[in-house]
Amino acid sequence: MTLFGIDRLLAEPELRRPLEGKRVAILAHPASVTHDLTHSVDALAAAGLKLSSAFGPQHGLRGDKQDNMVESDDFTDPVHQIPVFSLYGEVRRPTGQSMGTFDIILIDLQDLGCRIYTFITTLLYVLEAAAEHGKSVWVLDRPNPAGRPIEGLTLRPGWESFVGAGPIPMRHGLTLGELGKWFVDHFKLDVDYRVIEMEGWQPDAAHGFGWPPERVWINPSPNAANLNMARAYAGTVMLEGTTLSEGRGTTRPLELFGAPDLEPLKIMAEMERLAPEWLAGCKLRDVTFQPTFHKHVGEMCRGVFIHAEGSFYDHKAFRPWRLQSLAFKAIRRLYPDYPLWRDFPYEYVFDKLAIDVINGSPLLREWVDDPNAAPGDLEAMTVPDEQAWDEERRAFLHY
Repeated sequence: MTLFGIDRLLAEPELRRPLEGKRVAILAHPASVTHDLTHSVDALAAAGLKLSSAFGPQHGLRGDKQDNMVESDDFTDPVHQIPVFSLYGEVRRPTGQSMGTFDIILIDLQDLGCRIYTFITTLLYVLEAAAEHGKSVWVLDRPNPAGRPIEGLTLRPGWESFVGAGPIPMRHGLTLGELGKWFVDHFKLDVDYRVIEMEGWQPDAAHGFGWPPERVWINPSPNAANLNMARAYAGTVMLEGTTLSEGRGTTRPLELFGAPDLEPLKIMAEMERLAPEWLAGCKLRDVTFQPTFHKHVGEMCRGVFIHAEGSFYDHKAFRPWRLQSLAFKAIRRLYPDYPLWRDFPYEYVFDKLAIDVINGSPLLREWVDDPNAAPGDLEAMTVPDEQAWDEERRAFLHY
């Protein structure tokens, strides 16, 4: 059995000893559970820790909000009678008032291994606030379900946002604990930081490749329903910056894409023609679906489902960011005037296109829209970024 950070903290009294007599806060969400599925807040309280407050990231401590940009309020936990501060409500960064409620904060968040997943930005903001207020931060580490592979363009200077904490690629290949270590080093933070490591995590082991198969999957956010979604997410998240449905309002969001006016078989054939090597490691299937909310609500959509699972899955070969980029390119080739890019405020950025905020630069969009740009051109831009990150992250690997 792979033990996560929370499991080790509960099982090993010597790990908990520095917490004795301290006011302890926890930053958690619905997937913050022990191996027996007890929520971390309840488990830590039962272990005798002096919980003085709790914090919830996007979607809330208990996972109450479906969509992006739907804020959560502060409240008092009805069981433990401690204040619960929202870090996705009136504030994104912890306030001085909330920082005054604890000495040490435990961060127990299941991440998806993608730069745009906002829990990693929340980690950075907590680290910065802890440095400012002289507080300690412990990350109770959890697996990166997408494993160690690296993919995507590095976020460019000036493109930082709530979905872009710093100059890292779309798929970073680190655990939350490792990423925190990189944040401390990169941003030169003077903070007392500690990682409670996992025991037995093997990120390259089949068949989980990052996710231990014996551990139950619990949605870390409402639309992160399974391991297939976690694997595809570094590509499918870009759909949020388009007019295409990413499957919100269906039971398989962020595993598929489509719209009422698409011809999926033509798109798949064009993808195969343009860059067959970018389709490796998975299986594409044409689907029809009708979203019950969000984009194209109530309309019959035709699209493509991405299966990064079963016998089709090749962990080293699957590259979701390239795959989704190729789908955009195929759509642009087949339908040159298709209104692909969605123009709306994305994660509180009002002056940039959402697709550019997501990618941390306009480079991907410009490649899609340039009729003369070929897959090799995107490859030439991206590979140096990926190689540089592979080199940079080595010093921060714990496993």
